[in-house]
Amino acid sequence: MRAAIHSTLGLARSLAIYYGRPSRQRGLERFYGGLLGPGDLAFDIGAHVGNRSRAMRSAGARVVAVEPQAPFAGFLRRTLPRDVTLVTAAVGPVETTAAMSVSPRHPTVSSLRGDFAASVGDRPGFEHVRWDAAQQVEVTTLDALIAAHGAPKLVKVDVEGFEAEVLAGLSRAVPLIAVEYLPALPDAARAALARITALGPYEFNLVTGEAGAFAWPDWRDDAAVRGWLDGLGADDGPGDIYARLPG
Repeated sequence: MRAAIHSTLGLARSLAIYYGRPSRQRGLERFYGGLLGPGDLAFDIGAHVGNRSRAMRSAGARVVAVEPQAPFAGFLRRTLPRDVTLVTAAVGPVETTAAMSVSPRHPTVSSLRGDFAASVGDRPGFEHVRWDAAQQVEVTTLDALIAAHGAPKLVKVDVEGFEAEVLAGLSRAVPLIAVEYLPALPDAARAALARITALGPYEFNLVTGEAGAFAWPDWRDDAAVRGWLDGLGADDGPGDIYARLPG
């Protein structure tokens, strides 16, 4: 009973964070409207409460939302538009099953990364988080999703430090990739960046927090991103690294 209550409260907290400010959602819709067009395919890996999936769909994109956590998958199944495809699974380097470390009260920071709690537990923003539950999840790969649904224009990955492992299951370059960075886990962001550069000649930009706009006026090389990551402090907030194929 207590676990169910905590899960319900965790879902409610996430809904308040991501839908409590309608202007933020409208900003996301405008942002994705500049990246996606009608008929484009987008993968939302780590869909959580679906705010990104909804923004992608508002741009006219076909969306595959991928979310393994039971409370969120249930919410998405009930509330996402019928033309959004929901895949109830995690994504990783190979198809398997795995144990996800779950924080019922703060489910947005649940992760498949085995050392996630030990790595970030004492960092700013994580002091009150407890990973005191686990969920066995099915794990698919980006290549398997492409085989099932087609080649996407955009792959967005927000999986709490497991981004490089997700990208390890992608064997081809796609036009746009977005991965979350966490200042508390700079090595995870660097590993994801290295994997992206191994896939193709990408150029990069940043979105800080939920800004809904690029931080740089131009697209830059991976060295610029690495230098920017080196300057992050533990008190800085998370955001996303965007990579695009030129042309």
